[in-house]
Amino acid sequence: MNKLNHLTDSQLVSMYQEGNSSAFEVLLTRYKSRVYSYIYLIVHNRELTEDIFQETFIKAITTIQQGRYFETGKFLGWINRIAHNLIVDNYRRLKNENTFSADGSDYDIRDNAKFSEQCAEDKMSNKQVLEDVVKLVNYLPPSQQSVVRMRYFEDLSFKEIAEKTNVSINTALGRMRYALLNMRRIAEEKNIYLELV
Repeated sequence: MNKLNHLTDSQLVSMYQEGNSSAFEVLLTRYKSRVYSYIYLIVHNRELTEDIFQETFIKAITTIQQGRYFETGKFLGWINRIAHNLIVDNYRRLKNENTFSADGSDYDIRDNAKFSEQCAEDKMSNKQVLEDVVKLVNYLPPSQQSVVRMRYFEDLSFKEIAEKTNVSINTALGRMRYALLNMRRIAEEKNIYLELV
């Protein structure tokens, strides 16, 4: 498996299409944290995030196995597009069932810029958002900073974070939760508008 870690995404997809299941495990390990974070940043609900996350990778596996995956650039962009479409489908389904509202007001996902196609300006905006997020992390207390950095920049699981920081998994999860809440509060105080498009 260590040898597979050095292969490109395209090589891993090709190997998976040829029947090497370890190749997809490497892709999953390589991108699971970023895909999960992408979904969570949009839906703000852990259970829904986990459901969409699982659906995303199941759909990716099915698409690759059916020979319908075509190299269009980067694997991460492709799999995030699958996640994006599943998020849109989920919100449309909820809207049709008249069970979804945001803060008591009607919400139409089609009016939200983050669900439209990305253009060059959007990509530049996303880069700025990531730079702003890095700045916000620096305002957090040291214990929260370390959890955020280990989770998003080192791609560690909460179990690994707990072991590395000598705390329980619940404490690591709690620190992440408070870090996200604090980052939102700090962003509001400093008039930093964070929205991935």
